[in-house]
Amino acid sequence: MRTQSLLLAVFVGLSSAMTFNAAAQQITADGSSTVYPITVEAARRAGVEIDVSFSGTTAGFRRFCAGETDISDASRPINKEEMEACAEAGVEYVELPIAFDALAVVVNATNDWAKSITVEELRKLWEPAAEGTVTTWQQVREEWPDRPIKLFGRGQDSGTYDYFTTVIVGETRASRSDYTASEDEERLVAGIAVNPDALGFFGVGAYFRNWEEMNDLGIDSGNGPVHPAMREVLAGRYQPLARPLFLYVNAASLDSKPDLQEFLRSYLGSIQSWVHFTGYMPLSAQAYDKALERLNARTTGTRFDGELQVGMGIDDLYN
Repeated sequence: MRTQSLLLAVFVGLSSAMTFNAAAQQITADGSSTVYPITVEAARRAGVEIDVSFSGTTAGFRRFCAGETDISDASRPINKEEMEACAEAGVEYVELPIAFDALAVVVNATNDWAKSITVEELRKLWEPAAEGTVTTWQQVREEWPDRPIKLFGRGQDSGTYDYFTTVIVGETRASRSDYTASEDEERLVAGIAVNPDALGFFGVGAYFRNWEEMNDLGIDSGNGPVHPAMREVLAGRYQPLARPLFLYVNAASLDSKPDLQEFLRSYLGSIQSWVHFTGYMPLSAQAYDKALERLNARTTGTRFDGELQVGMGIDDLYN
């Protein structure tokens, strides 16, 4: 009986160690909901099971810089505050560009008056001073109807929100707050789809995945309206709402989790052929080659000095 008990204890101990080891090897990713579907698709194509979630770029960096995740999906470069947090925690990272995105400004599919909007009109609508005062379509453009406007957009833990407020309002993280905010793009889509007076913004991938339920507006930055089609984004004509997307990888995890390096090599080595299926735009072959070089060399740090980049072209990354 004592021998059986000892054997059972050994078995339980081994089982617990195996469970712990499996958990220790689990690859974890969090961050941008814009990048989330790309990472999910990369894992599916690589045949790798990873723990992927989305809490927004800013919230994702908080976890990443605390050493809680291996990959931080990001819709903007890491900022100075986050760089300092990572440094204080001893977290070194490899910065990898993966795709190009455009922010789509969308309205309900039944909207028959708004086909385009200027950057100045967007600023008038979204700046902090607009809260409680700019509340109808007619206040944005005189010929639009005197109907209430219902706003939807990304929440303040989102890199999309950071980028949008920077290029439209002129100040990062400054906007009116009386709008429906969410880190979940599909929740925003659902709200816009049922509200005929809705206007919202999010990554263009969410628009392409749900294009039958809404209309995108052409963005006029001074040279006429431009829609977020791939050819316009790649040609640099969809401004200022085009931006690169990134992965940030914990350098220590590359040593402790061998499967992470292989997953990322598969991710970067194949993404150019399939990323458009997720609604986003591929980088150049040269940009992916340079990203692979950074990964293989474990080149840590960021090229962007904690600053948000506006008007960046496809081949401005690591050339």
